[in-house]
Amino acid sequence: MSGTPGPGAGDRSAGPDGRRVVLVTGGTRGVGAGIARAFLRTGADVVVCARRPPDEPVAAAGRTARFHSADLRESAAVQEVFTWLAAEYGRLDVLVNNAGGTPHRPLDATDAARHVRILELNLLVPLAVSLAARPLLRTRPGPQQGTAGAIVMIGSVSGTRPSPGTAAYGAAKAGLENLARTMAVEWAPHIRVNTLVLGMVGTPAARAHYGGDAGLAAVGRTVPAGRLAEPDEIGEAAVFLASDRAAYVTGAGLLVHGGGEAPAFLAAAHGGTT
Repeated sequence: MSGTPGPGAGDRSAGPDGRRVVLVTGGTRGVGAGIARAFLRTGADVVVCARRPPDEPVAAAGRTARFHSADLRESAAVQEVFTWLAAEYGRLDVLVNNAGGTPHRPLDATDAARHVRILELNLLVPLAVSLAARPLLRTRPGPQQGTAGAIVMIGSVSGTRPSPGTAAYGAAKAGLENLARTMAVEWAPHIRVNTLVLGMVGTPAARAHYGGDAGLAAVGRTVPAGRLAEPDEIGEAAVFLASDRAAYVTGAGLLVHGGGEAPAFLAAAHGGTT
């Protein structure tokens, strides 16, 4: 496994010289790429990891994220990522646990083993990655020494309400937010841990799922904000939670859902409108 450098990413003194080092799991596309781009715009050195490289480099503001290949479901691969990070940068300032996802599948449409794999990817992988990241997040050299490292979990409104068709995913995301709150208590004051609780996001996968731009717009009209979030908007929220502006924010869940979902009974009571 190896890291593919972007401009300036191979400078091992970059972190101690002032640039933060950020790892975004699943950062090669969709929400993860939006998060990576937002951190690139702050001047951070960004590493994205996934099983496969991005179709095109993840870049913003004239800078490019560095790609590192890893299947985070394998414990040896998780450890290798952080061994590599320590050798390349000697530090880690921010971890964004974004890797995850699920197909749409009713509970009784498959066997328990498939649901277990969804639970593993969306709950146990962030736990394993966070544990492996902890030593680097605690012992950061240079100007950031003495300030808290940051972990941002990418949660979902699916973990806050019934999640038909994605039950295991919803259960995992509910567990992830609880894990983050507990981690925030156990690892304070050295590491801050927060969760972004996402609603619907206008990724290419969402566009395909909802039937193209017209379907995406129709779904967006069900959101009080009138549209779905853009991946880079999620990124800006992640940047905030990882920044010194949020230095007193830990164990929190920030809802980024455009106002949520209007109750279905209101639409029924008003003839399909809210």
